[in-house]
Amino acid sequence: MQRLSRRCSNDVVRLDLTTPPNSSSLSIDGAESTETRIQRLISEHPVIIFSRSSCCMCHVMKKLLATIGVHPTVIELDDHEISALPPAAEDGSPSPSSLAPAVFIGGTCVGGLESLVALHLSGHLVPKLVEVGVLAFSPGYDNNNNPIISS
Repeated sequence: MQRLSRRCSNDVVRLDLTTPPNSSSLSIDGAESTETRIQRLISEHPVIIFSRSSCCMCHVMKKLLATIGVHPTVIELDDHEISALPPAAEDGSPSPSSLAPAVFIGGTCVGGLESLVALHLSGHLVPKLVEVGVLAFSPGYDNNNNPIISS
């Protein structure tokens, strides 16, 4: 049975697949592949960021989402684990593994920091967050999640 160690600091969960001796860790099924585990995490968390250790872009993503009122799950992966992120969407967008950090909202890859900021500036981020249930309301938006434009 393989062990999954979780070290937490600043709202970041560090996944470590090594088996440290005499360590308190979460036991996982050794048969679960990295790809399967990542897919499970994506499906279990409405907003999740996969990042490399000490990534400043991940910090900016977290701050942007926090200003909206969303606190994403952040998972730090090693390089070989990042390569296990799901492939790009069929629309030709870049692969999450080439982005790192990559944010997933509602199980769908939004992309990296640039894509997240673009989604926010276009006015589509808040409605998407409301749609997946991480925001109960959207300030500045009507009941149909359309931006309120004052005249």
